[in-house]
Amino acid sequence: MADRSLRGMRLGSQSLQSEEGVVFSPRIVAQYRSNDGTTFEVTFSEEAEVPQNWTSPKSGKEGVLLEADGTPVEQEKVEPKAARTHWDMLLERRTRPELEELLEERLTYLRARRGKQRAAS
Repeated sequence: MADRSLRGMRLGSQSLQSEEGVVFSPRIVAQYRSNDGTTFEVTFSEEAEVPQNWTSPKSGKEGVLLEADGTPVEQEKVEPKAARTHWDMLLERRTRPELEELLEERLTYLRARRGKQRAAS
């Protein structure tokens, strides 16, 4: 049995594919700087929107996008959205009179059902 071992390529160590004839999509390299002053680069597709902040893959610290001259990109001030409650979302779909009508229908149904259960007891 030992003399009948498999021979040939090692599994998983090499790929049979080559990059011959492959055209890569255009790319851009964005440079980021973290608070401690270290810089790192991240490659993006030209079509992608480059984020203003990115976490360094080595240190795990968040970096700020740099301009071509090395100055930080001006951060856009974004107003935080107010949390929408279930009530707010419900009011987007229905008017208050519609909600009152639905409530009254449901209460009538529940009261009728409760009356039947008491009669059966």
